[in-house]
Amino acid sequence: MSRQHRPWYKGAIYHTFSRGNRRGDLFLDDADRQKYFSLLLETRKLYPYTLHSYCLMTNHTHLLIETDQHHIGLIMKNINFRYAIYFNKKYNLEGHVFQGRYGSALIESAAKFLNTTRYIHLNPVEANITKNPEDYKWSSYNSYITNTPNELISKNKTLSLFMKPKIENLKKFTIEKE
Repeated sequence: MSRQHRPWYKGAIYHTFSRGNRRGDLFLDDADRQKYFSLLLETRKLYPYTLHSYCLMTNHTHLLIETDQHHIGLIMKNINFRYAIYFNKKYNLEGHVFQGRYGSALIESAAKFLNTTRYIHLNPVEANITKNPEDYKWSSYNSYITNTPNELISKNKTLSLFMKPKIENLKKFTIEKE
């Protein structure tokens, strides 16, 4: 049975998620996470996209990506394929690094965009890794709330959805339950 094609159009926004094979770890040290970040940047040069938020957990990733001229499948294949080669070579392993192909959900409303951003940023809190999302350094959340530049992400769309003071309202939205 063939897989369903993922819908794509210029400007489509996706919440993508990739899990380690058999729920195994994708990142064994900080250098692995830095490599993943470098692959995000390298892939963006080849297949332009906008990354709105991210969170790298130990055994999975979350990305909120807006496509430009290329299908999300091409972008994610480049990131995950190259990371798998790096990981297997570094740790002298063979076989699958990721559990199947990446998952994705098409984001078609501002409300879904914001709720997905919150979900991504609260992932370490929900996993009981930290009590506060700002304490997790492998997420884009800290860059938002401290207004720190981050070459991986574009904050414009996310912040445009909040009234002034934008950063404080983003923080409240993220922390407060619906």
